[in-house]
Amino acid sequence: MKFEQTKEVLNQLVADLSQFSVVIHQTHWYMRGPEFLTLHPKMDEYMDQINDQLDVISERLITLDGAPYSTLQEFADHTGIEDEIGTYERTIPERMEKLVEGYRYLADLYQKGIDVSGDEGDDSTQDIFIANKTDIEKNIWMLQAKLGKAPGIDADSRAKTR
Repeated sequence: MKFEQTKEVLNQLVADLSQFSVVIHQTHWYMRGPEFLTLHPKMDEYMDQINDQLDVISERLITLDGAPYSTLQEFADHTGIEDEIGTYERTIPERMEKLVEGYRYLADLYQKGIDVSGDEGDDSTQDIFIANKTDIEKNIWMLQAKLGKAPGIDADSRAKTR
């Protein structure tokens, strides 16, 4: 079988992008504070971006003769992104930190996909992974700037700022 590891990463992304869309949606619903009017519509943009990535990733998996997860149970069983009950108790900065955490997880998974698809010679999927990782890293930068922090995109600089 061709591109087996690439298909595994693609399906992992199906579960994780589905879960992360819910995390963003939860932020969208449960945020309160003076920045609400600015950040509430921004969450719509983030959800749209993640859902667009999910569609491209799923369709690429199907193109490679894979079978994307497609039920809530499968997403829950396979995601690496934590689930938590919504609450109004979190501050906006805490919510933004949670989003950064999720975006960092996805950036790392996309990097794994870049490496694996490169090893397997799947240039088309690798191109998708690279483009999506670039978009994710921009979101990390923007959210970190909102929190008054440097992007910390590379793992070495993140370790120094913790």
